[in-house]
Amino acid sequence: MLRVFRRAWPYIRRYRRALFLGLAALLLKDLLGAILPVVIGAGVDALMRGFSVALVLRFAGLLALVSAGKGVFMYWMRVILVSMSRDVEYDIRNDLFARLTSLSADFYGTARTGDVMARATNDLNAVRMMLGPGVMYWTETMFTFIFAIGIMVWVDWKLALIALIPAPVVSFVVVWFGQRIHDRFEKIQAMFSDISSRVQENLSGVRLLRAYVQEQHETAQFERLNIEYVHENIRLAKLSALFMPLLQALISLTFLIVLWVGGYQMLRHRITLGNFVMFNTFMACWSGP
Repeated sequence: MLRVFRRAWPYIRRYRRALFLGLAALLLKDLLGAILPVVIGAGVDALMRGFSVALVLRFAGLLALVSAGKGVFMYWMRVILVSMSRDVEYDIRNDLFARLTSLSADFYGTARTGDVMARATNDLNAVRMMLGPGVMYWTETMFTFIFAIGIMVWVDWKLALIALIPAPVVSFVVVWFGQRIHDRFEKIQAMFSDISSRVQENLSGVRLLRAYVQEQHETAQFERLNIEYVHENIRLAKLSALFMPLLQALISLTFLIVLWVGGYQMLRHRITLGNFVMFNTFMACWSGP
């Protein structure tokens, strides 16, 4: 992803103000998201010391305020970063078309039209998804992890270290599945290019195709390409479907470890109920869908 980001930087640089504002909104959204469990834990400890309606209303109002702020920054994060990726895609598409119109006839004599069409449509859409949602979710995950772990270490570093026990396994699973998903996606992109080329060649040479009565042969070849394309997409879907439940299972295992160890420490009065609730709120956010 970093390699593609570097190559696209000349285009992204034109919208660096939007990129900065979008990342700032993302940072503030993640910061408020990390504050929410802290507020919940503090509210639980305050109520344990003495219940009052005024105290409940105070913490409820604070939770509503933080949640509303998080929602506002989430909205602007998505609007700014996704809009920026659309603008970058627009610029790249225009430059690609200008480049294609300036190439010599020798290029079009060797390059397949379907390959060019695939680059200008499907591949550019994949670049936009990487520069928009891809960058947004990757940065969001990084900030969330940093804030959450920082707060957890500050509250109880021993319990935080225990919560990080499955982290190496999670990292291995992410890297292993990520590489295989990437390889299959590239194969699907190549197959899409083959299908596009086949369609273009048949449409441009339809008269010759009919003159030699090759309709059934070309139909069978096109059906074969489509079946292979569908099968490869199904393989990718199965791999992705296996990846997410496995990742959630590993994260849920961390949740159970924190419940067990944190519950034991709470019963021994080593941590407060509010801190225990705060830890579990963080873990519930990670193990949720």
